[in-house]
Amino acid sequence: MPELPEVETVRRGLIPAMEGVRIARVIAHRNDLRFPLQTDFVARLGGRVVTGLGRRAKYLLADLDSGDVLLMHLGMSGSFRVAMEGGQEATPGVFHHPRSESRTHDHVVFEMDNGAVISFNDPRRFGYMKIVARADLEAEPFLKALGPEPLGNEFDAAMLAQACAGKATSLKAALLDQRVVAGLGNIYVCEALYRAHLSPKRRASTLASRTGAQSEHAERLVPAIRTVLNAAIEAGGSSLRDHRQTTGELGYFQHSFQVYDREGEPCRTRGCKGTVKRFTQNGRSTFWCPSCQK
Repeated sequence: MPELPEVETVRRGLIPAMEGVRIARVIAHRNDLRFPLQTDFVARLGGRVVTGLGRRAKYLLADLDSGDVLLMHLGMSGSFRVAMEGGQEATPGVFHHPRSESRTHDHVVFEMDNGAVISFNDPRRFGYMKIVARADLEAEPFLKALGPEPLGNEFDAAMLAQACAGKATSLKAALLDQRVVAGLGNIYVCEALYRAHLSPKRRASTLASRTGAQSEHAERLVPAIRTVLNAAIEAGGSSLRDHRQTTGELGYFQHSFQVYDREGEPCRTRGCKGTVKRFTQNGRSTFWCPSCQK
């Protein structure tokens, strides 16, 4: 599933085709994705101007001049294909294994006034779309329980420590909990923990002291999270599985992975003679160096 950097890459790629542009027509080739589309889905979008295109965690949010917001989630295999007037075509976000090119999986199509045709393609149909009134957005069930944005100003060591205080779960499990911090997934949690030299098996509660203040572990982890996310966004998102940039080109952050998918390779930490190991944790592969991640 795309993580925060991939979704941010898709957002930036869609902006030239969508932001400030009127939706001339919407075609829904089916009435459901992961969940049923609203019965007035097409009617509420047609003729509306996309006034802004934002992101919250792994969600894309298209603000409309009607006061509504189109909430979009890519799910496991969802992608957008943008065909610009004149024949140029690109897929916002690409992964290591190419996205489906079959038009039979183009479930929702947006025809824009600028000539762009934006198709949402999703073979597995785990993605979804929902129109929400802007005034009701904070109460939206998909969004209201989300934790802070890891790249936002409010996210700091004190906040993370407070969220993890008393938690008996592993540190990795806590970071994957979208209520603790929004947008992180398996790849970037592995990378951030490696950069902070913290074990994924460590108890989450150790990010806080007995008094509830942030520990030095939290103070190392927050900048590590920020660094890895910013680097991945700069690289255009990790090209894993199905993700493509809007330009259709592969992102190259996967070549900068320090630990993820490097089982059996020497640890890249200077002076460490350890070897990267993999184990299954909460149903997912965890990559780490037992020698320098404590």
